[in-house]
Amino acid sequence: VKICSPAQCRRVNASRRACLIARFNFIYAKDRLDAEIRLKKFICDIEMVQRIIYVAVLESFRAARKAFWKTKISVKQILAAGHCGGPAALEVAVLNYIACHKELFDVCCCVQEVVCCLNMSPKLLCPTDIDFNVINCFIRELCCLAFSMQTLIPPLDVSFGIDGELFNRNMYYRSCDSDFTAPFVAYHIWPALMENGCVIVKGEVVTRK
Repeated sequence: VKICSPAQCRRVNASRRACLIARFNFIYAKDRLDAEIRLKKFICDIEMVQRIIYVAVLESFRAARKAFWKTKISVKQILAAGHCGGPAALEVAVLNYIACHKELFDVCCCVQEVVCCLNMSPKLLCPTDIDFNVINCFIRELCCLAFSMQTLIPPLDVSFGIDGELFNRNMYYRSCDSDFTAPFVAYHIWPALMENGCVIVKGEVVTRK
């Protein structure tokens, strides 16, 4: 494993971080809308469609985090045998190795896990004949993005929202069809992107009285 200087590691991390944030914004602006169009062929209720997409994002990040930690443990055991630096240097080497070897991530398994979670979610009251594989590509992009975000120092993650929570203007935008005087969140459209508890990119919610 090539040893990089701390300054070089910071530059690489900052560049990777900027690219991943831009990719997160693109998925929100483009891929999310494409997924809505696919789901609308089976579900007429736009609120339910948006709820499905929101749950898909959360489940994709959860599944990718789990897959990442399994991969990290395996890679650390391999690299530790020939590593000469301290624990911090080993941690950086492991993250860089995983970031450069994306084939370590079994994205197909991750996608199927997310689809199963969508099928079993009690919050999604959908027609029995709906196949969530219609948004397979959308989920795949989210899983790959979430996995890559775990290789950052510190990692990026999405917020978890609850219906009925107090609207937080620092974390969310209101959707265009919201009641702008309502203080509570009716449901979530897109989660906020977080870094060490701080909001990096705001999410979107619907507020109603």
